[in-house]
Amino acid sequence: MKKTLLSLLLMASALMAEVSNVEVSTEFVEANKIKIIDIRTEGEWKKMGIIPTAHLLTFFDEGQSYEPRFFLKDLDEIVDKDEQFAIISNTASRTKLVSNYLGNKHNYNVVNLIGGMEKLIEDGYEVEVYDPDKELVLEEEIEQVESEESNISIDDTTEKLIIK
Repeated sequence: MKKTLLSLLLMASALMAEVSNVEVSTEFVEANKIKIIDIRTEGEWKKMGIIPTAHLLTFFDEGQSYEPRFFLKDLDEIVDKDEQFAIISNTASRTKLVSNYLGNKHNYNVVNLIGGMEKLIEDGYEVEVYDPDKELVLEEEIEQVESEESNISIDDTTEKLIIK
């Protein structure tokens, strides 16, 4: 009886964990049917470039330390809990750990992109140069427009323009 109960519990937890493994390819990235979260460090983004449509969200810092609470909070702002999304790292060693953590511990529907950025670049994918100032320039432009025209603002929750 105990073995049957244990087997049922293991099967139920396996069903709840939604982790898929897919070999990364240019076709997968360009189809852009699901969000891609790039969990590499900022140094890696600068060195290798980024997927233009990817959401940049570091899991491990440069010293390989991590703070899952903050990562999960930021992740929840990008994806819905039941939404399928993919994660990518340099070679996929980190994504294997993180995808299992997210799927098994937090029940996210996550795709581990096997091969990572190295494989994607080797296969000929053209990355975009990472520019950390790009986001800041956009924010400054929005602030300038907001100050010039008080009838335009940005909803902080949805990040959508509101025209009054």
